[in-house]
Amino acid sequence: MSYLKVSGTKVVDGGGKEVVLRGAGLGGWMNMENFISGYPGCEFQIRAALAEVVGPIKSDFFFDKFLEYFFQEEDAKFFKSLGLNCIRLPFNYRHFEDDLNPRVLKEEGFKHLDRVIDLCAQHGIYTILDLHAAAGGQNTDWHCDAGTHIANFWLHKDFQDRTIWLWKELAKHYANNKWIAGYNPLNEPTDSTHTAVIKFYDQVYDAIRSIDTEHVIFFDGNTFASDFSHFGDMHKKWQNTAYSIHETADYSVYGFPASPEDYVSSDEQRQRMKKSYERKREWMDQHGLCVWNGEWGPVYARKQYDGLATDAINERRYKVLKDQLAIYNQDRLSWSIWLYKDIGFQGMVYVSQETSYMALLKDFLAKKHRLAVDAWGADTTQVQHIYQPLIDHITKEIPQENQNLYPFPVWKLSHRVGRLSRSILVTEYLVKEWAEHFRGKSEDELDEIAKSFKFENCLRRDGLNKILMDNAAIVEF
Repeated sequence: MSYLKVSGTKVVDGGGKEVVLRGAGLGGWMNMENFISGYPGCEFQIRAALAEVVGPIKSDFFFDKFLEYFFQEEDAKFFKSLGLNCIRLPFNYRHFEDDLNPRVLKEEGFKHLDRVIDLCAQHGIYTILDLHAAAGGQNTDWHCDAGTHIANFWLHKDFQDRTIWLWKELAKHYANNKWIAGYNPLNEPTDSTHTAVIKFYDQVYDAIRSIDTEHVIFFDGNTFASDFSHFGDMHKKWQNTAYSIHETADYSVYGFPASPEDYVSSDEQRQRMKKSYERKREWMDQHGLCVWNGEWGPVYARKQYDGLATDAINERRYKVLKDQLAIYNQDRLSWSIWLYKDIGFQGMVYVSQETSYMALLKDFLAKKHRLAVDAWGADTTQVQHIYQPLIDHITKEIPQENQNLYPFPVWKLSHRVGRLSRSILVTEYLVKEWAEHFRGKSEDELDEIAKSFKFENCLRRDGLNKILMDNAAIVEF
């Protein structure tokens, strides 16, 4: 077996044969996210809150079991049965380093990552290592686990230096593993200068290459992997490198509750999606570079919240999915849909409502949905009347030319208000409420709750999986 390589616009094996990587992201696992597993706020907040409620020993036990059950043998078998060949593995720096003990490697961080990489390899599945949460927070959103909308990673050199140190440690550990397709050094950066990200990429590239000259490096564009406009000629230095688009490009607005209209697959709608996709990959196409779509895909309606409209909504979302894939197939694009497993909003498989975890948090999850505290795919219908006056106030009092703060246009004014008020402020007051659900639980009970995430306790989103299976292999045109 040989390492995968980038050759022009393609990923190839050692014999020069094209390998189109198609699969999903294992989001919510080694970098937990609120909408994926049902907690409020950020992972570091709920880990601290649970430790306070049940004690650090039981808390560590629960989260370790969660990581163990989230992806196992049956998951790998199912994933491979769809014809998919690559899993993106998002992880949080906190598994490998403590903020109060920086640059001291936590070897235990490799425990579950090694296990899943080896498990995938046994089933012929490549993996891509994705640093989803870096020290200080590399973007303005919840999924970098920083608890703020300020991307402090770009303001403090030490955060960047620690990340470079971490990638050197990871490269030492994985340099000889040929089932790893490559490294994704930084998920969705938001650098308001548009130049610091390029400087950092050059430094982390050199650091990785000083140890590992073989693996592909996948660099996200700036502003949530949507913007390569300042990358210039850096590609000439970065060998064996591919470039990742996602977020605004391919989380199509038509696949979310805030869609401006019902998606009917009209010529105009399909053209809008195509233009967005082509705009994000324009720099790569100009220079003949390899493109990977690291995240994309609709979210889905749920009967407990959307009632009788659920099936009709989801059929429209499947149309969006099919039309996106039709665009990708024309370019023989490698992709990783977001995501494999969750509690019912976006996953290929999702935790059953009958499990102990979902039963325990049923009312709390309904409250979270009503309050629209998760930024991802939020339906603000029941709370918009609360926040609209604040939006109107800012719109009235702040000159138009000062309203579009970075990361505009990905974040418009209403998005910023929502992030700061609902997804940061209100969620702070919900963290302890989430943790209190676990008070008094024994280790056996905590184990049973964590088992809710096992494959055998999940349902399959058959409509989504059928479409992915039909598009897993390249169809020659």
